[in-house]
Amino acid sequence: MKLLKLWLLAAIFIIGGTTSFALCSDCNDNPYEQGSQAFFIPKAPDYNDATMWTVVDDDAEGKGADVFYVVSTWEEDWKDANGRTCHYADVWNATHRERMSIEINKVAAYMSPGNRFYAPYYRHTTIDAWLTQNEDTINRRIKLSMDDVRAAFDHFQAQRDQSRPLIIVGFSQGGRAMVELLKYISDETYSQLVAAYVLGYKVTHADMAQCSHIRPAEGETDTGVTICYNTVKDVKYAKPIIAGSDICINPVNWRTDDVPATLHYTQLLENETHELDIAVTVFPEHHVLVVNGYDGAEYPPYKDLINVGDIHSCEPWLYSECLKKNFATRTKEWRHKNSFIPCFQRR
Repeated sequence: MKLLKLWLLAAIFIIGGTTSFALCSDCNDNPYEQGSQAFFIPKAPDYNDATMWTVVDDDAEGKGADVFYVVSTWEEDWKDANGRTCHYADVWNATHRERMSIEINKVAAYMSPGNRFYAPYYRHTTIDAWLTQNEDTINRRIKLSMDDVRAAFDHFQAQRDQSRPLIIVGFSQGGRAMVELLKYISDETYSQLVAAYVLGYKVTHADMAQCSHIRPAEGETDTGVTICYNTVKDVKYAKPIIAGSDICINPVNWRTDDVPATLHYTQLLENETHELDIAVTVFPEHHVLVVNGYDGAEYPPYKDLINVGDIHSCEPWLYSECLKKNFATRTKEWRHKNSFIPCFQRR
């Protein structure tokens, strides 16, 4: 019951809004300075260590994709043993990994069947950066987190069979990581890409201007594309710091216009199940999904930032069956397109 409560209360970042003051395990004694206050940076992950990964190989037939998943935010600012603040998760702290693994294991349950699933633990930036709602603060702090994601991806690429199709996907801060990975990867790696899924984060015109690898999805089967969506009850609730996107696609009918789709969804709330028919519609001028017939009551508000009119915390779960099916559809299409093309010639 305790684990279930933790999961239901988890937003994108932190369990039930409860502050976590964990001890920094084997932190580098090398604080960085920001103004007059010293902060700790936890020890970097070693991606040769299996502890730093969740891996599920469920592609017995060899017809699926390699899925690289980046988890969302699960920690608030916390103190080290000397009372200094840390703005990052500590991947060597078992409690921090356990919290991240709640989301990772739930996602793997629907993303891994028929695929090989890989999710690294990384020093994700704490929720406090987003609470500032200041892009400069977020961009400054997240650099270290994205360095970890790039290092994990390089290790993953070096180990995997690069003739296999590649799917990259992340939720919230993990969605931001997808945008940064698309800017980082080579053209050769891009040629291996089935799709990038940015769940619950934004893709902007500035991102697309910087990166030819970001090509918005237009339908259900196109490959080498970026899928992005954010869910709200009304467009007025979209949070620019997270959902200020310039692209959006409906993961139920895979349209970018305002033709609505009906999602059949089973809601579990207080040990009761409710069968819902949810209307999901893209509002193209705002680049968000608006849902009717669903209140997102599983996800309580967090510090007036998320789940307040928006339903940010639903993004990987509300559409899980749609995403699972779409992974298979796009992977099949990628394999068909590339069945006679050597990897080094794919563009």
